Amino acid sequence: MNSFDDLGLAEPLLRAVRAEGYTHPTPIQAQVIPAMLAGRDIVGIAQTGTGKTAAFTLPLLHAIAQRGERPAPRRCHALVLVPTRELAAQVADSVRAYGRHTRPSVALVIGGARPGPQIRALSGGVDLVIATPGRLLDHMGAGAISLASTGTVVLDEADQMLDLGFMPAIRRVMAALPAVRHTALLSATMPKPIRALANDFLSDPAEISVAPASRPIERISQTVKHVDGATKREVLVDLLGAPQVERAIVFTRTKRGADKVSLHLQKAGLPAAAIHGNKSQGQRERALAAFRNGGVTVLVATDIAARGIDIDDVSHVINFELPNVPESYVHRIGRTARAGKSGTAISLCDPAERGLLRDIEKLIGRSIDAPDGAPPAPAPARPEGADRGRRRNGPPSRPRAARPAAPVQPQASGRGAGGAAASDAPDDGLARMLAGTEGRGGAPAPRGRGRGRSAGSTGSGPHSSGSQRPVRARGGHGA
Repeated sequence: MNSFDDLGLAEPLLRAVRAEGYTHPTPIQAQVIPAMLAGRDIVGIAQTGTGKTAAFTLPLLHAIAQRGERPAPRRCHALVLVPTRELAAQVADSVRAYGRHTRPSVALVIGGARPGPQIRALSGGVDLVIATPGRLLDHMGAGAISLASTGTVVLDEADQMLDLGFMPAIRRVMAALPAVRHTALLSATMPKPIRALANDFLSDPAEISVAPASRPIERISQTVKHVDGATKREVLVDLLGAPQVERAIVFTRTKRGADKVSLHLQKAGLPAAAIHGNKSQGQRERALAAFRNGGVTVLVATDIAARGIDIDDVSHVINFELPNVPESYVHRIGRTARAGKSGTAISLCDPAERGLLRDIEKLIGRSIDAPDGAPPAPAPARPEGADRGRRRNGPPSRPRAARPAAPVQPQASGRGAGGAAASDAPDDGLARMLAGTEGRGGAPAPRGRGRGRSAGSTGSGPHSSGSQRPVRARGGHGA
């Protein structure tokens, strides 16, 4: 297929495509669009940035335009399931752009937004519902939407929905659809659970696997800086202050970490905003809008929140923290080098993250350059007993004279529950700890519900200054 005119799309859609500046379909579009127009089920494997959103929205809009009838109340003709709010908004933008001349009715059903307006939008029936699985199930349970007459369903970023634990919810949604329908499943990878989902819910699908003409990872300059964790923020400020950094996305593993890094950058005079799962939908949209229009030049994000960020002019991606899941590294750096441009990805790696770096290098099949040199080798372990009899900063100490033995005191007659005399209980702290009695007076130390909190911790709330909460490592998706 040399042009969109050859794909069989309705003329109003072709006019909208030309208005967007596109004349030739990408490889994934050239194969998926005709197959969907022919009514085939689809299994499409394509990376981010290959044009797959238009690949399924254009045939959906074509089918809706050809149908020419409004859906019944609380029903929809087609459904698109996506893993994140940002990706849902991106799909909705594409539908509005390509459907400007056909004007389909669309409902955006996502978490983080008030359910009332969504329920009202669904009440009269809509042509297309774009939804995240959790909120859609909420509305289905409340009777706000029925999928009994939905003829087409698209599962976009299926592997990401698997990573986020959405498979049970997706199976519940799929079970509510008619037995006879058209289904398209699009994914960057095809792990076994996604293949099983395809086998269970697709009928004789056309399998389409497309690699971009020039893979984004080949157009990205990748480097790593080995730094101490305590100096990461200062190094980050120096990197972002360089004149060649036009627009950057900084990735952290946790939501709280994203807020802290964003605040540090703002205090350093760098316009930054944070985006993660604890932000309201309005806050996320305002942060993205400011990033797009240049109001802020640095967006600090978690992995989940960054899905669906489709901005062409991101010059740099900086991994403030390496992801726990190596595949997330590829998704992260794919936010740059879009629309045929080149980009730069810099990872800050502290000693505790070197194992994660090795996993990433194994996945991408190459070592990541370290312009500042390899990490320093760990100091050799001292021989056991090398420090005995030696002061920290001086010559060996003189041996102390042995103390005279203390006179034996009369023993108490009481005995513990274990049958040993009370005087047999260990005296020193180490022995008490080994015996499980590191409390006051030899009593066992009380165990609080929070790990890592001793009996003497001050403060009871999660934000008390005297309490320390353990940081739980999450997958590359801690939004």
